[in-house]
Amino acid sequence: CGGYPLSIFFIVINEFCERFSYYGMRAVLVLYFKYFLQWDDNLSTAIYHTFVALCYLTPILGALIADSWLGKFMTIASLSVVYTIGQAIMAVSSINDLTDGNRDGSPDSIELHVGLSMLGLVLIALGTGGIKPCVSAFGGDQFEEDQEKQRSAFFSIFYLSINAGSLISTIITPILRG
Repeated sequence: CGGYPLSIFFIVINEFCERFSYYGMRAVLVLYFKYFLQWDDNLSTAIYHTFVALCYLTPILGALIADSWLGKFMTIASLSVVYTIGQAIMAVSSINDLTDGNRDGSPDSIELHVGLSMLGLVLIALGTGGIKPCVSAFGGDQFEEDQEKQRSAFFSIFYLSINAGSLISTIITPILRG
C-alpha cells in the first residue's frame, strides 16, 4: 500500500464514513424536529445546538476512557458501536408506522418518537465525541519510527477524508431528501 500500513486504509475510510454519516444526519436534523416531531423553531434550534455542544464536549470523556481504561483501539471500537446504535435508533424513530395504529400516515403518539430521538442523539454524541480524540492518534501509532514521511502524509490524508466526508454529505443529503 505505498509504504503505508494496511490499517491506515481502514482508518481513513472509517473516518470518511463517520463524518459523512454525522453531517448527513445533522444536515436534516432541524427539519426532522420541525416537520416530523412538530416542534417549533425555538425548541428545534435549542435541541439541535444542545446536541452539537454535546458532540464537542464528549471528546473529553473519550480521551479519559482511552487513556485510563480501554486504550485507543477499544475506545474507538466500542464507541463506534454506540454511535452506530444511535444512528439506527434515530432511523427507527422516524418511522411513521411505529405508532400509526389507525394508518392515517402520521404517528398517533409522538412521545415514543421523541424518546427514541433523544436516546439516539445522546448515543451519537457519545460515539462521535468519544472516538474523536482517539482516531488520529491511533492512526499515528500505526507507523514505525522510519516511516516519518508516511506518518506526516497520513495526517494530511486523514484530515482530507474528514473534510471530504463532511462536505460531500452536506451537499448530497439535502439533494437526496428531495
